[in-house]
Amino acid sequence: MSDYQISHHRPDSTDADRRIEGLKGPVCAYLGIDDIIRRIDGRQDRFWTTANGQSVWIETATATSGRRYLKTTADSYYPNNLLALPVC
Repeated sequence: MSDYQISHHRPDSTDADRRIEGLKGPVCAYLGIDDIIRRIDGRQDRFWTTANGQSVWIETATATSGRRYLKTTADSYYPNNLLALPVC
């Protein structure tokens, strides 16, 4: 299992729920959200970012609609820490 820092996000502006399209890091190439969800759920890789000066893990969650999304351990329902990252 490898750990990857995430520093940028790509929003999916066509989604009403603002689901992130993908993430990118300083040493991690751009990865789509579905690939990241598979890697985290399969315990293949772990991803982290910095929020409010702290390192936080990125985890998967399921919305009430059943749709999978990413959030940080420091967030509540909405993935605000990831959306606050610079856009790539």
